[in-house]
Amino acid sequence: MTLEEIHGQQPMPAGNDWMQGAGTALHELLVSAQRRGCLTAGVYESAKLMNVDPDNVAFCVLAADHEDEGDIALQIHFTLIQAFCCENDIDIVRVNDVAKLAAIVGPSEDSGEPRDLHCILITNPNEEGWKDPALEKLNLFCEESRNVNDWVPTITLPE
Repeated sequence: MTLEEIHGQQPMPAGNDWMQGAGTALHELLVSAQRRGCLTAGVYESAKLMNVDPDNVAFCVLAADHEDEGDIALQIHFTLIQAFCCENDIDIVRVNDVAKLAAIVGPSEDSGEPRDLHCILITNPNEEGWKDPALEKLNLFCEESRNVNDWVPTITLPE
């Protein structure tokens, strides 16, 4: 008897297809959210939004490159954001390539300057009944990851 059978959980699908599907869904969600004005980028901006209106946050992405792994302040922020997301039932994933995120999200629309992309929040738009299929796929991916005790799964973005 496996652990999944004991707890009534299904194992995550095998192979890279599931991970690639999650990466593609994240790419689609980021593009859609930015187009709709539902994307907040930056650790401090995200923390402010989560403090003011946590019920409006639908999804969280934490991103760090290998050189960011030694940044203790950033890791503390990540820990606090992860705890807040878990407490407020906000699905959260990690991405290990800030450059790919920058290529998808682009510079700040206001100043044209590069943005802090270490934390990105997807908020619920004002439109009633808006359902993004990519968000639904990512919610399912996060649920499946939690079933195997991977509380903050890492997603690889497509090339």
